[in-house]
Amino acid sequence: MIRFEQVSVTYADAAEPAVQGADLTVPEGELCLLVGPSGAGKSTLLNAVCGLVPHFTGGTLHGRVTVDGRDTRTHPPRELADVVGTVGQDPLAHFVTDTVEDELAYGMESLGLAPDVMRRRVEETLDLLGLADLRDRAIGTLSGGQMQRVAIGSVLTAHPKVLVLDEPTSALDPAAAEEVLAVLQRLVHDLGTTVLMAEHRLERVVQYADQVILLPGPGAAPVMGEPAGMMAASPVRPPVVELGRLAGWSPLPLSVRDARRKAAPLRERLSAVAVPSPGPAAVPAADAEPVATVAGLGVHRDRTPVLHGVGLTVRPGETVALMGRNGAGKSTLLRALVGMHQPSAGSVRVGGAVPHRTRPRDLLRRVGLVPQEPRDLLSADTVDAECAAADRDAGAPAGTCREVVARLLPGVRGAAHPRDLSEGQRLALALAVVLTARPPLLLLDEPTRGLDYAAKARLVEVVRGLAAEGQACVLATHDVELAAELAHRVVILADGEVVADGPTEDVVVSSPAFAPQVAKVLAPLPWLTVGQVARSLEGASA
Repeated sequence: MIRFEQVSVTYADAAEPAVQGADLTVPEGELCLLVGPSGAGKSTLLNAVCGLVPHFTGGTLHGRVTVDGRDTRTHPPRELADVVGTVGQDPLAHFVTDTVEDELAYGMESLGLAPDVMRRRVEETLDLLGLADLRDRAIGTLSGGQMQRVAIGSVLTAHPKVLVLDEPTSALDPAAAEEVLAVLQRLVHDLGTTVLMAEHRLERVVQYADQVILLPGPGAAPVMGEPAGMMAASPVRPPVVELGRLAGWSPLPLSVRDARRKAAPLRERLSAVAVPSPGPAAVPAADAEPVATVAGLGVHRDRTPVLHGVGLTVRPGETVALMGRNGAGKSTLLRALVGMHQPSAGSVRVGGAVPHRTRPRDLLRRVGLVPQEPRDLLSADTVDAECAAADRDAGAPAGTCREVVARLLPGVRGAAHPRDLSEGQRLALALAVVLTARPPLLLLDEPTRGLDYAAKARLVEVVRGLAAEGQACVLATHDVELAAELAHRVVILADGEVVADGPTEDVVVSSPAFAPQVAKVLAPLPWLTVGQVARSLEGASA
C-alpha cells in the first residue's frame, strides 16, 4: 500500500538529511508503528506519505514514495486526499467547523461528493466511532478523546485507504487513549485500513502494532520488522520491555499480560528483598510552610462550574501529580494558581499572595507555569533571544537561561527559531524560560507531550534536582509512568472535585486506569518503576 524507494529528505538549512535510505513497504490492512528518538525523522516520513513533503514543508525529496500506486512527488496533498487521511498531534488545529456533524461532512464537501453519499457516510462514521450521541455537539465542548475520534472521523468519511497519525494519544487520558486505539484496531481489522502511526508513548500502542519501523537516529536508515524484534534493537522502549530486558526474558513482552505470564520468578525474588524507596530522592518536610494553599476552590467558565470544593496544599520540595480524565479540571486548577482564573468560591494563596490580585512581574518570582502549548510563552525569533529576554524579565545574570537550555536541550542551536523546534524541544525551551526566575512553585501542564523516553528522563532529573533544592512542583499529566517516576503525591480529579489525594504508591496502585506498567506486572508487590526493581535487585546481590 505504501512504498518507500531509497527515500531521503533534506531541508534547506540542514547539513544532513532528516531521513535517508528509507527502502521499505507497508502492507495493506496493517497497523504500522513508527518508533525512534526525537529528531530521528518520524514526522518527515509521515509527511512524505501524505504529500506535505515536499509540496508544503519544503525540503528536497530524493527517491520515490507511492501510496496505492500514486507518486507523492507528482500528486500534491489535495490529489491524495481520497487515498490518505492525516490527523496531526493537535485535533483542535485540525477542525474548521463548529459542530461534530459539520466537521464530518466538511472533507467530503471539499471533494465534491453528492449530498446523498455525504449523508450516508456521515451516519456510517457516527456509528463506527461511537459518535452518534455527539452529532449536534459543539466541538469546543468535547473531551480530548472525543475530539480525537472526531478528527479521525473527519478524514474517514472520504474513505481513505491509508490513515496517517502523528501521536494520536499524546494529549489523552488513559481511558480516552484506549477508546482511540480501539477505533484504530477496528479500522484495521474490520475495514482493512492501513494505519501508519508515530507515537512516543509506546507503552500504550506497541502491543497493537503489526509492524514497527525503527528510525535509530537522525539520518540513520529506517529498519522494519516485527514488534518484539524491533523493541530489542530500539533505543526507545516502553517500561514493560525494559523490565523484560532487566529480567532476561525472551522473547521480550510487549504487553502487561505477556509480562505477567513470565513474572512469577521475578516476583518471588523481589518478595524476599526490601521494599524500594520512592523514586524522588528528597522527601518534603510535613511541617514546612506551604508554598501554595487552595481551600474550597470553585471556578466557573462561561457560567459553567469547572472546579468546586477543591483543596490542595503544596510544600517546599514536594512534587504533586494532578491526574484525571480529560476535562476533569486539572489545567483550570493550574491556571487558578497563576491568577488566570478568579475564584467563584474559596481561596488561592501562593507564597502568601493572592494570584489574581498580584502584578504579573511580582507573581513571576512566586510561581511559574509551563502551559500545554509551549509556543504561548515563546515570542522571540531565536532561542538565544528567548533566553536573553527571560534573563531580563527575571533579573537574572546574562546566560542563566542558556545554561538551563543546555541541560534540557543539549546541542540546540542558539540561532534556531522556536517554531522550527520539535514539540518536545519547544517544551524544554519554555521550561528553561520559566526556571530562569527560580520560582518556589513550578507548574507543568502535560510536560511529556512530544517527549521521547530520553527527553523524559532528562526532565525527571531536572525536576528531582529542583525538589532536592526545596522547589515545589505541581504537574498535570496523563502520563502514568511519569507520575510513578517523579511524584511524591498523586491527586486525582473527577468532574472538578478531588476524589483521591495521597502518596503515589498508594493512589496509583489502587487504580487500574492510573497504575504504571511495572505495578500491573508485579502486583501485589509495591514496585512502580523499572528503576526501583533494578535498585532492589542490585541491593539483594550486593
